Amino acid sequence: MNLAGLDIVVIALVVLVILILFAGIKTIPQGYQYTVERFGRYTRTLEPGLNLIIPFIDRIGAKMNVMEQVLDIPTQEVITRDNASVSADGVAFYQILNPAQAAYQVANLENAILNLTMTNIRSVMGSMDLDELLSNRDVINDKLLRVVDEAANPWGIKITRVEIKDIAPPKDLVDSMGRQMKAEREKRAQVLEAEGARNAQILRAEGAKQSAILEAEGQREAAFRDAEARERLAEAEAKATKVVSEAIAAGSVQAINYFVAQKYTEAMAAIGKAPNSKIVLMPMEASALVGSLGGIGAIAREVFGDGGPAQGTVTPRTRQTTTTTPATTTTASTPAFRNPFDPTSQGS
Repeated sequence: MNLAGLDIVVIALVVLVILILFAGIKTIPQGYQYTVERFGRYTRTLEPGLNLIIPFIDRIGAKMNVMEQVLDIPTQEVITRDNASVSADGVAFYQILNPAQAAYQVANLENAILNLTMTNIRSVMGSMDLDELLSNRDVINDKLLRVVDEAANPWGIKITRVEIKDIAPPKDLVDSMGRQMKAEREKRAQVLEAEGARNAQILRAEGAKQSAILEAEGQREAAFRDAEARERLAEAEAKATKVVSEAIAAGSVQAINYFVAQKYTEAMAAIGKAPNSKIVLMPMEASALVGSLGGIGAIAREVFGDGGPAQGTVTPRTRQTTTTTPATTTTASTPAFRNPFDPTSQGS
């Protein structure tokens, strides 16, 4: 009986030791940290892994999640600086860096962060105009992050990010903004169209200017070349006249006959080529042209040694004239006119 009682006591002691060991061994999962309280007072923080505490003296206080967490910010009404009412919601990311402070410096940590973020959203967005509010979300997010993180720092947490998800103005304000945007776009379109028309007119004017300049330069060049041609022609004419004058001064009558006959022939050709000339009436003195041509022929024969009539002579020709009277018709023979270009021609 004594042996049986001793065995029971040993077994009981072994079981008690095992229970005490199990009570003092704590396994902490990754991403969490536990606080240890001794008689209700914080003593230390247990890291992830296997930890030992004094049973019945120490106990686990707060189990803190040290991973980054997200907190949804509900929709709230915000009055902007220009008295526009908008609805805004957001999201906040935070991480516990000091579990003891997060556990013992603030009660209901998530609710505290939520209210702190909502209050600062109203403060930051309320200090801005509506247009600035809608176009500067990055500025709003930066201000919110700085303000909320500074306020939550004593709690042992780090606000890593604050984002505004949506800003919803009233429907009538949205309609007004749509009309304003449409008017602005129409204004820009009209301005661009006017600038395009102005640029086109400027380019056309520049083109016309360049064309006029080139045309004027072309006319100037043509006039210069025309004047130069006339000058060359006048020089040639003067040279020819000089040669003829020298020939006349030397006693060559054939030169003056050739010169005058050439001019006379050119004048007659010009009269015949006139576009308004349909009938050409040759004057009586046109017979003198024949004498001149005879003089030219005599010069040619003299130069080339061909035989022919005497130099500078023209065979007299008679012209038949008919005079009609009411009674009779008389035919008379009159001598031809003397060739004014041939001093050797005979006249009656």
